Amino acid sequence: MKAETATLREIFDQPRVWQDCLAALQGLDVGRLVKQPRNYSWIFIGCGTSYYLAQAAAASFTELTGLSARAVPASEFLFYPNLSISPDALGFFPVLISRSGQTSEVLRVAEVLRQRGIEFLAVTCDGNELAQLTERTLALPVVEESTVMTSSFTAMLMALQYIAAAIAKRDDFISALHELPGEVEGLLGMYAPQIEDFARHSFQCAAFLGQGPLYPIAAETSLKVMESSSTFAQCFHTLEFRHGPKSIVSEDVLVGALLSDAGYAEESAVLIEMKELGARTLAVANRITPAVRSSADLAIELALKVPELARLVVYLVWGQLLGSYVGLRKGLNPDSPRNLTRVVTLAGD
Repeated sequence: MKAETATLREIFDQPRVWQDCLAALQGLDVGRLVKQPRNYSWIFIGCGTSYYLAQAAAASFTELTGLSARAVPASEFLFYPNLSISPDALGFFPVLISRSGQTSEVLRVAEVLRQRGIEFLAVTCDGNELAQLTERTLALPVVEESTVMTSSFTAMLMALQYIAAAIAKRDDFISALHELPGEVEGLLGMYAPQIEDFARHSFQCAAFLGQGPLYPIAAETSLKVMESSSTFAQCFHTLEFRHGPKSIVSEDVLVGALLSDAGYAEESAVLIEMKELGARTLAVANRITPAVRSSADLAIELALKVPELARLVVYLVWGQLLGSYVGLRKGLNPDSPRNLTRVVTLAGD
């Protein structure tokens, strides 16, 4: 496996990054990080990739703890706060997510919360201004040079899942997270060359499909393909793709499906139908049935024994690779995506 760019190196280096982050989380004082008591609603706030991370974290918290959790973009919180939070400020606990700790909208949300006397948790890699605005900060040991978020996304999601599992006293789930680095190392060796070869076949646009906790992973997959390769991509709930969006399907369209355990039969039927309509197809699932294997142009079988929720970060790795390899095929540099900067700041900030 040849990592031709910083982005690719960071994608391949994720197992080591996860090990480092899990080691840093050992013995974490969750009670210091989160507000007491814990039976409040959680609201996860971010921008771009961090917003999709927020959606995946909210799903993870609800599944693991049974508590109410939701995600909103930072701009929605700023412009439409009554649609984002309960009027009772004591009834929720915000979690602000920013790799750099310098994202303008997130910093503005932090200032609003401080003015209202509302405590919040900051989750970041670089720290910077965001870490200075709250005593409750989780700064992860992730150093990322690339413009697009790869290892920072997966590491921060894993850390938030770790916190949720600690609150729920799910030691089994934490143990499952510790299994991932070794398992993914092997999967990268198996499937990265296949993704690189798959990316050599051109497509004009892409649609990525997922249900439940996998929907935000599909959303982030579509964003990675757009950022790294300047290819238009969208995301949909898998069964919703039949209700209108499938009209775009042709031989120039890639349809990628992140297949869940619970909805495998119905979701795989959608992918098979899209192949019959002429789409180029990609399937990612923990177990691949013969019907899906025969209809997918590329099938990635994870074959992991950990719970599905713990596999979310593993489902994303292949979209990260695909975006970079497609970008390289098009003569682009995934390290310097068109029109993008590593940190988004608004005028006046």
